[in-house]
Amino acid sequence: MDFQEFFEKYHIKLKNPERMQVAFTHSSYSNEHHTENYERLEFLGDAVLELITSEYFYLHTNLKEGDMSKTRASFVCENALATYAREIGLDKYILVGHGQVGKVNDTIIADVFESVLGAIYLDCGFLKAKEYVDQIILPYIKKGVHFLGDYKSVLQEMVQTDKQSLRYEVVSEEGPAHDKRFTVHVIIDGIVYGTGTGKSKKEAEQKAAYDAYQKRAE
Repeated sequence: MDFQEFFEKYHIKLKNPERMQVAFTHSSYSNEHHTENYERLEFLGDAVLELITSEYFYLHTNLKEGDMSKTRASFVCENALATYAREIGLDKYILVGHGQVGKVNDTIIADVFESVLGAIYLDCGFLKAKEYVDQIILPYIKKGVHFLGDYKSVLQEMVQTDKQSLRYEVVSEEGPAHDKRFTVHVIIDGIVYGTGTGKSKKEAEQKAAYDAYQKRAE
């Protein structure tokens, strides 16, 4: 697994390549090969990413607390992380088991973005982790890209225009306490119009609303 060249682009010298390999290892692969998987590193990387992006919005904007939270959420949601990971080519290094081949979705790719960040933090420290994140995410922030629009409000307006009822229903909740996955249906007049999965109920609801919005727009 030759990812050394990838990290050289970011001037990152890995002291512990074995740990980085763990950062790319999905549970389906680790179950087959009896190795560690990325889940613990993902937990750490999530916290590091939150600190780096929180610091940026605190230092470089005059947003109030609630607005900072909403803005940050747009740039660290699953869709955003999967987009970053694909653009820089992290997805090419993910190890999955036989049953998962061809099924590497945004959730897995986003998780790996965080686990790799966790490994960089442990290997090279906070400043190098921050430098890495800044190179990847700041261009999106400066362009004003928003990955998590308020599709719940948009969908609500569409439904009110048609005088239809709308509600959200959590249909599954999986994973350990530190790494929950919620799946939500958006139901309009008793019919399931959209489904979304996310690390929080709010993110899952937004993704379900976006799914429903696209179908209704068509």
